[in-house]
Formats: sequence, structure tokens, C-alpha cells
Amino acid sequence: MKKILGVLLITLLVVSCKDGNSKNDRILFDSQGRVNHISVVVDNEAWNGILGEAIRDVLATPIYGLPQDEPTFNINQIPPQVFTDFITRTRTVLKIELGKPAGIHFKDDVYATPQKVIVISGKHKNEIIALLKENGPKIIETFKNIELSYKQSQMRKSLYNAQVIKKNLGLTIEFPSVYRIGKTNAKDEDKFYWIKQDIRTGYTNILLYELPHSAINRDSSLVEQIIKIRDSIGKKYIEGPLEGSYMITENMYTPFHTEIILDNKPTLETKGMWKVHGAVMAGPYINYAIEDKINKRWIIAEGFTFAPSVEKRDYMFELEAIIKTIKIDK
Repeated sequence: MKKILGVLLITLLVVSCKDGNSKNDRILFDSQGRVNHISVVVDNEAWNGILGEAIRDVLATPIYGLPQDEPTFNINQIPPQVFTDFITRTRTVLKIELGKPAGIHFKDDVYATPQKVIVISGKHKNEIIALLKENGPKIIETFKNIELSYKQSQMRKSLYNAQVIKKNLGLTIEFPSVYRIGKTNAKDEDKFYWIKQDIRTGYTNILLYELPHSAINRDSSLVEQIIKIRDSIGKKYIEGPLEGSYMITENMYTPFHTEIILDNKPTLETKGMWKVHGAVMAGPYINYAIEDKINKRWIIAEGFTFAPSVEKRDYMFELEAIIKTIKIDK
């Protein structure tokens, strides 16, 4: 009987191999690694010279909108001869290949899944440096997108039941069960939600509400409009620790502003710093104004963190990952 089962198993494996015409038919290990940590496969000599400096200029560029400099990614340099076995299962890999024709290739699930491997080759260092500079934004976006997806998949393992938000705002948003919907002085008809999580040194927050479509005009004063709106919301709903204190925008920092697509809708993204009027508290925020033309409104989703004396990149990254799960009902 065991012999028959063995023959059947071998037959199934052979058939599977014959039918498998793509890498998707391979059995891959789960990828691993901390969020926002990139493995860079390059030899020690190149890493310690101008090529390594060029790599760091791309991957470790400081993130705008944080109170202190923090790199976009942490880098783990790995010599090619060491990049074997379980080390290849890192979720994000930048691989440098010297002595080969110049080119850049974006590959999925080469050694594990999910995984993004970017291979940059060149006959000499200057060719690779040129490709790094030319493709820097795309490299960052590629790695960031897989990290956002991974973070969201981890959060989905234990989600908060946010049916009250779906009922009143007509949208879904996914956030972990360690968060809670905090109490405010908002009335039911305000449809305003303050979502909070306590962390070791403070707390992370998401504000979620709607505005009529006429509340924001697409003109040269967009940033000023966003700041005015968030300041009015802060004064009305976000009380500080002392009587009469409330959250406002820190005007010593110039906000970063761009437009992205979120849930297939044009979205205004603004990053900056907040502080508390009447108290000593401050931190970073990221604000998304999603244009919901079908329902003639704007959905405002803002994440902000209070975490004094510690790095805040990963806290803000989690808030961004949560906000980017928003799906607005049609």
C-alpha cells in the first residue's frame, strides 16, 4: 500500500512539474523581515565607496513631515556570497550586479512570497549609479507599496468591528482591534470619528469625517484650505490635556502637499506638524482629502501621532496603511 501511495505521489509531482509553465507554480517559502527594512545585496568594497553612497542617497533619504530625520528605509547590506538559503527570503531586496550589461529589472516572488526584488546591473559603478538616480522614485514607490500591502495583511488578522462607521459614513476602513473609537463631544449627526491606539510612549490617532463638496475649492490656496479645515476641527473636537487647549497646525513647518489616487478617487495628501494650543504637545500628521464626486462630498481621513522622544516613522506608516484601506460605498 505504501509503495502504491509513493508511486501516486511521484506521478502527481511529475504531472505538476510538466504542467507548471510559470514561476507561480513553484512552492515558495513565506517572505520575512521587518517592515521598511531593505536587504541590499552588494559586495563590501562597492558598499563602502561611491556606489554604496548612491544607494543610501535613494533608500535612506529622510522622510518629510517628521520632527527629526528618519530614513525612508533601513538598509541591511549583504555580500553576494552570503545571500543564500533563508537570507534570500527577505521581502524586499535590491540586488546589485557589476560587470553585466546596464539595466534595471523589477521582479516578484523570486525566492519567497510576497517578495519584490529589484536587480540593477552595469558594467561599471557609474552605470549603476546613473540607473539609481534615474529610477529612484520608482524604486521607493515599489518597495513602499509592497510594505503597505504586507502591513495591511498583518492588520487583517484581527480587525476592529467598524460597522458604525460604515453605517454613518458609507465607507469601510480596516484597522486592528487594538484601536478603539474614542469619545468626543461630537454629536451623531456630525459623523465624526476619533480612532485611537495607546502606544508605549503616547498614542496614535485617526480622524475620520465628511465635508460637503463645496468645502474645498481646487485653486492655488488648497494647502491653506486644508490647514484651515483641520484647525477648525481640532478646536472643535480635539481637546488637549489642559482646559481650553486644543490641536492646531504648527505653522513653523511648510506642509508637503501632493495629489494621489485612493480608492480610485482623486485625493489631496498633506503632511506636516501639529501642536496643541495652550499645552506642550506636538507631532506629525498626514491628511487625506478624498474627493467623493458621486456623493458630492469630501471624506477627510487624518492620521497623527504623539510619541515624544522616539522615532515615529513606523507609527505614521501604520496610519497611512490603515487610511489606504478605505473603500467608499457607491
